Amino acid sequence: MTTETTSTPVELTTGITLTDVAAAKVSALLAQEGRDDLYLRVAVQPGGCSGLKYQLYFDDRAQDGDIAREFGTVKVVVDKMSDPYLMGASIDFVDTIEKQGFTIDNPNAQGSCACGDSFN
Repeated sequence: MTTETTSTPVELTTGITLTDVAAAKVSALLAQEGRDDLYLRVAVQPGGCSGLKYQLYFDDRAQDGDIAREFGTVKVVVDKMSDPYLMGASIDFVDTIEKQGFTIDNPNAQGSCACGDSFN
């Protein structure tokens, strides 16, 4: 009797993702600015109550070691120091009565401050 083993590919969570809603919002913001040469830069910087905070902004400068991912027409760039903190993180855009803006769901965050602006 022979036992045959098959391996199922495992999808590894690598890098940051952008939801379709967030990608559409970024694309709309870029269209409002009339710029197609910008990309969304996501960074993690020291600061905030919990020790680390997110930065999201449009950028046209490339840095050595940048990691770029494309979501439709939107390019998201993360610097090499921030990338490990953002592995598996997802950026979404919410527009409700209570809140409007980009949100980041990060499985690497062990906790966040009460105001939600920083994480550890």
